Amino acid sequence: MIDEKYTGADKLLVNAVEGIKRTGIQVVALRDRYAKMLMPLEGNVNHVGMMYAGSLFTLGEISGGAIHVVSFDMTKLYPLVKEINIRFRRPAMTDVTVEVELSAEQASRIQAEALEKGKADYAFDLDLEDASGEAVAIVHGTWQLRTMAERMGASVPKR
Repeated sequence: MIDEKYTGADKLLVNAVEGIKRTGIQVVALRDRYAKMLMPLEGNVNHVGMMYAGSLFTLGEISGGAIHVVSFDMTKLYPLVKEINIRFRRPAMTDVTVEVELSAEQASRIQAEALEKGKADYAFDLDLEDASGEAVAIVHGTWQLRTMAERMGASVPKR
């Protein structure tokens, strides 16, 4: 369920990047400091009939953006991914979900650090689970929260 105050944030998350949009990913739940997303098997099947590894990676990676939307001040801060590691445990033969959550204390500490220093890291270990609740992949990721003052440039990133 998507809390009323996050109405529209689900569309923002899945439509902001064309590559993510093409996967058909769905935001299942958004509430304060919690997000759950689903990667459908349909449209994400590889050459041997299981979920494509890139789709699983995308599901793990978008988690840092999803938690940003429900945890931090989007008018002052934006997220970047610093590092993602994924360990594939078993073939994904169904839709796959991921849940990500921060405590109020964690969110407050991360945001305060970013506002004070211009950036702050946050990390998660996430289980990507099939329809039976089995972990098909484990993602370890580190994202960075940055202030708008740290923004890299206009619409084109500097190289």
